[in-house]
Amino acid sequence: MTEPVIQLPTAGEPVFDTFDRICRRGPVVPIELPGNVSAWIAVSYQAVSEILAADGTVFSKDARNCPALHDGTIPADWPMRAFTDIEHMLNMDGADHRRLRKTIGQAFSPGRVAALEPRIRRIITELIDAIADPTGEVDLVEEVTMPFPVRVICELFGVPISDQRQFRSWAATIMSHLSTGDQIQAAMGALIGYLTELLNSKRHRPGDDLTSALLHANADDGLADKELVDMLWLVLMAGHETTVHLLGNAVVTLCTHPEQLAKARTEDRWADVVEEMLRFRSPAGNMFNRYALRDVTIAGVDIPAGAIVGWYGGVGRDPDHYPGADAFDIDHDFRDQLAFGRGPHFCLGAHLARLEARIALSALFNRFPRLRLTCDPAVIPYSPQFITCGPLTLPVLLGSSA
Repeated sequence: MTEPVIQLPTAGEPVFDTFDRICRRGPVVPIELPGNVSAWIAVSYQAVSEILAADGTVFSKDARNCPALHDGTIPADWPMRAFTDIEHMLNMDGADHRRLRKTIGQAFSPGRVAALEPRIRRIITELIDAIADPTGEVDLVEEVTMPFPVRVICELFGVPISDQRQFRSWAATIMSHLSTGDQIQAAMGALIGYLTELLNSKRHRPGDDLTSALLHANADDGLADKELVDMLWLVLMAGHETTVHLLGNAVVTLCTHPEQLAKARTEDRWADVVEEMLRFRSPAGNMFNRYALRDVTIAGVDIPAGAIVGWYGGVGRDPDHYPGADAFDIDHDFRDQLAFGRGPHFCLGAHLARLEARIALSALFNRFPRLRLTCDPAVIPYSPQFITCGPLTLPVLLGSSA
């Protein structure tokens, strides 16, 4: 008997549990996205590697190559169109993609990111210092793991502190599969309007921020304002959402693996903590916006032309590729983990995410070496959407400062 198609997300089931069920079905599995939209998701290391290697040849990121998005099969008000239809570089192939990535790459280079370390350390220190009652129960999501990446990415791009809460509200609405199409479009419109004004402001009054650097890098490339605004939207959204959940997942994991936490603190292994977290519990869920340009076989599974195809960021738990995959161990060999992808669409913000996570986790656990959860990890609520996933709340006791 044919097994029923798994809905992603599945009502009443934590998203990580749904992904675990999908992984048990095979290397590439048919799923159903919100709105009864059919798709496929690759979950084995081999399958994901084959898909990423075929970017731009067998698989397209351009929604024009998905017939269902244009022939009425998928309705015009499908909420996920906020991700499929916007014309930023993540939804482009070949020369179009390279043209946009070249400009943002100059403004967002690894060297420029590394130079931001003092500012990032200042932000995490200010947030930790501002915790009202460090002796009582604290929600780390509210106090640290959510505001920290938001402040970092907003400060880097010149978004004033007074606007950052509104920015996070727009982002949360856009990312949630529980939002209606109208709610997402309204938030998108408001955010795009805000970024258009930000771009114009920085054009006339440039500052020490990446929006100004982006405009400077574009002086010779001639990208249109709409292309620059869509690029800002992508980097600002992607530049904080996954890091929020990377930090939350790391706190839960370290608190439930005290021997690994002790090793990290004693040996200053925070960079290894971050890499093992990316392998062990990636905050990235389903990167679903690829479209098969022809009938193709991936890891022995036949996928029809035009199909929507995604891949699971948690591929680091594949036991066929990683010995002891279900164990969190900072001594693991994680050099080829795929949390940031591979190939032409490798995550542009990987350097920033790694830097932020290393600094934040080190600062938090070295300042509060007795930090512990105040609830059973099994009852921690996780974000219900499936593109990224992490704790919604993290009740902890910090203990005394070191």
